[in-house]
Amino acid sequence: MVLIYIDQDNQEIKKASLEAISYGSALAKQLGTSAEGLVLGTVHDDLTTLGKYGASKVHQINNASLNHFDARTNSNVIAEAAKKLGATVLIFAHNINGKAVAPAVSVKLNAGIVTGACQLPNTDTGFVVTKTVFSGKAFASIQIETPIKVISINQNSFGEVVGDGVAVIENLAIDVPTSTLKITSVNKIEGEIPLTEASLVVSGGRGLKGPENWGILLDLAKALGASTACSRPVSDSDWRPHHEHVGQTGIQIAPNLYIAIGISGAIQHLAGVNRSKTIVVINKDPEAPFFKAADYGVIGDAFDVVPALTASILKAKHGA
Repeated sequence: MVLIYIDQDNQEIKKASLEAISYGSALAKQLGTSAEGLVLGTVHDDLTTLGKYGASKVHQINNASLNHFDARTNSNVIAEAAKKLGATVLIFAHNINGKAVAPAVSVKLNAGIVTGACQLPNTDTGFVVTKTVFSGKAFASIQIETPIKVISINQNSFGEVVGDGVAVIENLAIDVPTSTLKITSVNKIEGEIPLTEASLVVSGGRGLKGPENWGILLDLAKALGASTACSRPVSDSDWRPHHEHVGQTGIQIAPNLYIAIGISGAIQHLAGVNRSKTIVVINKDPEAPFFKAADYGVIGDAFDVVPALTASILKAKHGA
């Protein structure tokens, strides 16, 4: 059986988990077995709808103490659930929580693990998983030979496959250890799509010259329904909040569309965004390194290009 960890935040299922279910379902069909989900804690969402993404059954450990993520507790519970259910393959999203628990679960189950997988395993002559390496510049094919296998998948590498299935919900009885984590406060950004979940991202760099000029970027993001991001120098200068910093030392993202405005494209920044499906670069410097990684490039002054682009998008949306 393929068991998919369904990550939740604030009692709502994370978007990345829907892709993990689709991936796990496709792998289960490949292996001739079932795809089943595992939810820790209480959630507001209707879990039966997860059947649309391929989960035939969802096991829920309905314990409110699991609502706040604790990597140590969660990894213990997931490992015990896998043993009880007889799972042979475990699937995680390669997000912040997945990165925290997947390796620990693999140790507890003596399982081989591949993190950051980008396609379904090749099971013709074994169990070979392809992943990105060297900050997304190359691929590696890794064979897992252990009886139990753990995979975490990169965001947007497989996509969500939606059907018309309905999942059966079953409560799973697992002893939940007392968490040693003490939460004193929670500071949550409200009203924004988290960058790790965003499919459209508009990002700015020092080319915008100062925080007072960020309005043109925000207008474009609003027109597109996109999240906003920035390069490290921008967040270090307090032009923008640090939770918007994307790059090797910030958040690593993989949206369908990434628009970089006034960002030179240093290797550290590229390492955090090069899994984007489409990269558009707007920069007045024709020698900017980012153009080498771009799918589309616009050589021009951002203060002329971005407002014109926003106006064109609004005109297309409203038909005026």
